[in-house]
Amino acid sequence: LKGIIAAAGIGAIIKESLDAGGALQQSFGGLDTLYGEASQAAKDYAKEAAKAGISMNDYAEQAVSFGASLKAAFKGDTTKAVEAANTAIMDMADNAAKMGTPLESIQNAYQGFAKGQYNMLDNLKLGYGGTKTEMERLLKDAQKLSGQKYDLDNLGDVYEAIHVIQEDLKLTGVAADEASETFTGSFGAMKAAATNLMASLTSGNIDNIGPYLTQLISSTETFLFKNLMPMVGRLISYLPQVISTVFTNIGTLLSNAASKTGSFLPVATKFIAEFRTSIVKSLPALIKG
Repeated sequence: LKGIIAAAGIGAIIKESLDAGGALQQSFGGLDTLYGEASQAAKDYAKEAAKAGISMNDYAEQAVSFGASLKAAFKGDTTKAVEAANTAIMDMADNAAKMGTPLESIQNAYQGFAKGQYNMLDNLKLGYGGTKTEMERLLKDAQKLSGQKYDLDNLGDVYEAIHVIQEDLKLTGVAADEASETFTGSFGAMKAAATNLMASLTSGNIDNIGPYLTQLISSTETFLFKNLMPMVGRLISYLPQVISTVFTNIGTLLSNAASKTGSFLPVATKFIAEFRTSIVKSLPALIKG
């Protein structure tokens, strides 16, 4: 029995589920504490975030990390704070997806903004350096685009100004698009959905796991049938042609080199031709095996 459990990875799955469930309990508890009655809206956003490759726990942890600063920015209006947090978290995901910056670096930048620190503004790659002066320039540029004045001392304004700039640069919604259209993005969405399901099995916060199963099945289908398998199919389709071209070029190079020695030319040419033919004929069986 121990061997079967080990081979199936059941122990690891149970541990991961417990870890995910415990983390979710803690982060959702933080949402309750910070956002009060508006916390359910934050939880709903967290459940949908897997579509952009963000697990519920990762979402909730980010919403908690700057929740107090957003509440202060909106003078205690938790509903507005939740909306601002959601916009910021989605903007972070979009930025990482488009610019290629590690998400953690962008999250660190946003958390720095909540503390009045702007040295990591350049992590966002929006064309602004990592200084307070550059953040002020960003706010002014956002004001030109939206017609709204933004206050550097108001975190809600800072996050909204960044959103305006990213929207102007066509970054909005990129993470969700990549989660359905690209190999890496769809894999991230599938991974987030799997984490959500494991957390839901153990957290005690979720009565119905049906939506999480549906989420996982849908994201897995997208990853396998819209991204992975088409990529593998194209690889298999073109590989024989690539190999044939490579050996043809090698044969040409060897022929040119062998022409200087005379007698080596017929042997080299015959060897390359036979070897290339053998590889191409054997390729389907090798791939299948």
